[in-house]
Amino acid sequence: MGQMKEYKCPNCGGAIVFDSNTQKVKCPYCDTEFDLAVFEELAELEEGVSLSTDEPVWDTDAGTAWGGEEESQMKVYSCNSCGGEIITDSTTAALRCPYCENPVVFTGNLSGSLKPDYIIPFKLDKKMAKERYYNHIKDKALLPQVFKDQNHIDEIKGVYVPFWLFDGDAEGEARYRATRIRTWSDSEYNYTETQFYEIFRSGDMTFEKIPVDGSTQMPDDLMESIEPFDYSDAVDFQTAYLAGYLADKYDVTAENSKDRAEGRIRNSVMSYLRDSVMGYNTVEERGNNYRLHHSTASYALLPVWILNTTWNGEKYVFAMNGQTGKFVGNLPMDKGLYWKHFALTAVGSTVIMFILFMLIRFFLGA
Repeated sequence: MGQMKEYKCPNCGGAIVFDSNTQKVKCPYCDTEFDLAVFEELAELEEGVSLSTDEPVWDTDAGTAWGGEEESQMKVYSCNSCGGEIITDSTTAALRCPYCENPVVFTGNLSGSLKPDYIIPFKLDKKMAKERYYNHIKDKALLPQVFKDQNHIDEIKGVYVPFWLFDGDAEGEARYRATRIRTWSDSEYNYTETQFYEIFRSGDMTFEKIPVDGSTQMPDDLMESIEPFDYSDAVDFQTAYLAGYLADKYDVTAENSKDRAEGRIRNSVMSYLRDSVMGYNTVEERGNNYRLHHSTASYALLPVWILNTTWNGEKYVFAMNGQTGKFVGNLPMDKGLYWKHFALTAVGSTVIMFILFMLIRFFLGA
């Protein structure tokens, strides 16, 4: 037996009918009318029908094979503590892991990895990384004073972090229910008028070089926090750029990174569409569609300074964008100072509220 489909009014939820006189779809409850083509689009959005049932097809064939001479000049070091693998040139004899500071051991020549397509060379040096670190902790009111007094940097390493850079064309559409509210009064009554609107937005966007961290040793949120990078400085990869620095060996493939890239792209599209709806008191999203196509990936090494410090037996990791100098990292908090600050804020708010209350009573003649 076939299924019956009942069409609902997007405005009030009532069952709608086709009006043969106007050749439009009409709701007999709220008298809202829709052109047939517009209503079909709204109905699809309401049901969550996508622009296409096909999954996005990603071309994740990024990077190239290393040349034989290049492989012989590179070494891979492995950390027995955190499992990180570091690539550096053959002149490096010994080093410490930039993530956990433990000694790393030479495991062999580079093999089984892809050669990056691009690299953004370091622009800022170790001295600048130190300066940004001390500026980072200088004016933190809730930072324990003993941390400032006794703090020292255990290790600073310049690391080229592997990133997959995704390009793609996206199209999206969304439907919103919005209201405009007007209030006024006369000598007897207060009035409120609420107008309801059905709003449709659609658009196309092109994305270039959406970065996704290709190393599990680097937290994704930490790497996203030091964005953006200026890709106009990206150049074709040459091993000479690694001299004096380390390069993290990717352990997350482009194929396994595409979902995070697509999530970032989708959020950007929907945010752009939502930001275009202006001039209303309330806006509620009622449905959206999204499609990504012409999607490709490339492989790049991006410059990051990693700083480690230890306090009270805990290790703290900080990162600085080696191109722009943007600095991020978590710091310990003095709980005593926090509660003292909270108490002072609460007392101050109470005093202000009391003063306002007394002023209101005074002006009202109470």
